[in-house]
Amino acid sequence: MPNLDRRGFLAASAVAAGAGIAGPLTATDAAASPAPAPAPGAAGPKILPSDARYPSLQTGINRRHVARPEHVKMVRSARDAEDALREAIARRKRVSVRSGGHCLADFTCNPEVEVLLDFSEMTGVGYDERRRAFYVEPGAHLMAVYEALYKGWGVTLPGGVCHSVGAGGHISGGGYGLLSRDFGLVVDHLYAVEVVVPGSGGRPRTVVATREAGDPHRELWWAHTGGGGGNFGLITRYWFRTPGTEHAPPERQLPAPPARLHASAIDLSWSELTEDRFVRLLQNYGAWHERNSGPDAPGRHLSTLFNANARRFGSLAHYAQSSSRATLDQYLAALLDGTGLTPRPVERPSGELAAMPNLFTPRELPWLDAARMVGSPNPVWANPLARVGLKSAYHRRNFTGHQLKAAYRHLSQTGNPDTSLVLLSFGGAINAHGEADTAAAQRDSVFKVLYQAIWSRRQDDEKETARLRAFYGDVYAETGGVPVTGGVTDGCYINYPDTDLADPAVNTSGVPWHELFYKGGYERLRAVKRAYDPHAVFRHKLSVAP
Repeated sequence: MPNLDRRGFLAASAVAAGAGIAGPLTATDAAASPAPAPAPGAAGPKILPSDARYPSLQTGINRRHVARPEHVKMVRSARDAEDALREAIARRKRVSVRSGGHCLADFTCNPEVEVLLDFSEMTGVGYDERRRAFYVEPGAHLMAVYEALYKGWGVTLPGGVCHSVGAGGHISGGGYGLLSRDFGLVVDHLYAVEVVVPGSGGRPRTVVATREAGDPHRELWWAHTGGGGGNFGLITRYWFRTPGTEHAPPERQLPAPPARLHASAIDLSWSELTEDRFVRLLQNYGAWHERNSGPDAPGRHLSTLFNANARRFGSLAHYAQSSSRATLDQYLAALLDGTGLTPRPVERPSGELAAMPNLFTPRELPWLDAARMVGSPNPVWANPLARVGLKSAYHRRNFTGHQLKAAYRHLSQTGNPDTSLVLLSFGGAINAHGEADTAAAQRDSVFKVLYQAIWSRRQDDEKETARLRAFYGDVYAETGGVPVTGGVTDGCYINYPDTDLADPAVNTSGVPWHELFYKGGYERLRAVKRAYDPHAVFRHKLSVAP
């Protein structure tokens, strides 16, 4: 979801809409079946400011950013998208696009937007017999995708825990979740993508790009395996099939999740935390992941979501799941080793973890039940005033002592209880791929870190963003205030766009923002940009430049 510069159109890819760490729907909402795919040429309405629906469509999950477009165009088909883009180019209107509305930057919602293209009605999920692949449309919520694939064929995609994220942006940025250590990134299973590209002379066209070696559009497919949203065109459909399964029946063309999982949730009180205990706890976490993040590591079937909340929140909440109870038990013992901390039941929600007192003793659950449970709280959507700041980092190796002491200091001192350092397992099957295989280039990391703050008052924007910037900058002070590539860290996740990385006053590392997100793949992405959007119709603050 782009915010074009002053010289160009503001346009965006529908895939960017899911780029944030959005809060999920409730389990009941997320379980709803996706709507049938619209007719091939279906056209949606234009919603004007006088319409009662308009106020709800002016913003996304981050209420810091608001658009005031002339109209919101509901897009229902590739033809509809093509017509809408053609009209916007002809009328020289600033355009932005969304699918799930989860981009935390202002790429979609800002006052300069004149036409907002909304892909949330394109929610189809099914099997395409002609292409022998599963299709997913950009507006489908992730939980709806999981429900449809699993109930229909017993398969899934290794996507995120945020139930209401739109498939569009989640996929274009790479897509990862609690099954990624088992099955890789979502884009490791991407077969094809349908994209409305600007073309030349204001004549948009629809292109289907596949991973087939002989496909003349293969580079456009590659660009959508982690190149992020708002760069190349409007995505109207994805197709998925795991490489090497083209002759298999549908039930074996995507990963089958574990039938059952062992799940654990524990709470760790800040009243017991000293700096030494905090450092030991997170060092234990990082050390275990260093040992168990190779493609064949014995612990690759375990994944975690660990909310290291601010002291004012009162506790840290930790969730882990594994197909092996023995692996889970061994991991929990390693996590707490030498900390002197007493685990307790998780009695209240923490971020995307619900209250889970029944998981204090690990419990075996059907996979789909576990998938519905994690991410079922909605700390942002539940707050209609929520304003969010988010930063990210990939770690190739464990935290340094400096990083952990800085984290402890900021979490101890912040006045905002909804500030957290979120740790997520990475590696495993993700690391079985090469850096250049997809545009998602971070392929030897062991865990991922999010730095997150949520607040409600507009007048606190400057204070809270400054606090978060200082938190992040202090943790990575040894490397110029950012998690540089190739050392302990390996850059940032493009689906969590952070415009500070393009500001040399904040990023003093000398490493450009595009290397932090794309590493060595940026020039290849620029070549794709020149081929399909040479005039940069699709631009935003962190877009690929032709």
